[in-house]
Amino acid sequence: MPVVAKAREPAQINAVALKAYARIVDAWALSLKEAAGLADMSESTWKRAKKPDFAGELTKDQLLRLSAVIGIYKSLELYFSEPLARRWFTRPNAGPLFAGQRPVETAIEGGLPQILAIRTYLDALRGGV
Repeated sequence: MPVVAKAREPAQINAVALKAYARIVDAWALSLKEAAGLADMSESTWKRAKKPDFAGELTKDQLLRLSAVIGIYKSLELYFSEPLARRWFTRPNAGPLFAGQRPVETAIEGGLPQILAIRTYLDALRGGV
């Protein structure tokens, strides 16, 4: 017997993604500017978006960014012990994607392509590729 998944409303998807992203922002201790830049929103929009009653819409790009950041967070939690998993994204990194910068800085500067590259990089580390 096939299982039918209930379709979610876009507002419900946005709310879940924003709640998860807000928790990650707190775990990584990102500044308001960093959190907004990573999500590709203004600081004032991010302040509103992290509240439970936010009724605004996320663009597809923003939703993809949040999804990829959630994947990055999960990969870090699986690959590293907690102290490093929580600090990795905000520490300078000599890896090929970062050239001594902090991953959060490269993700903000490089946008969605860089965020996805970081996620792929961490998935490869975790998978042993």
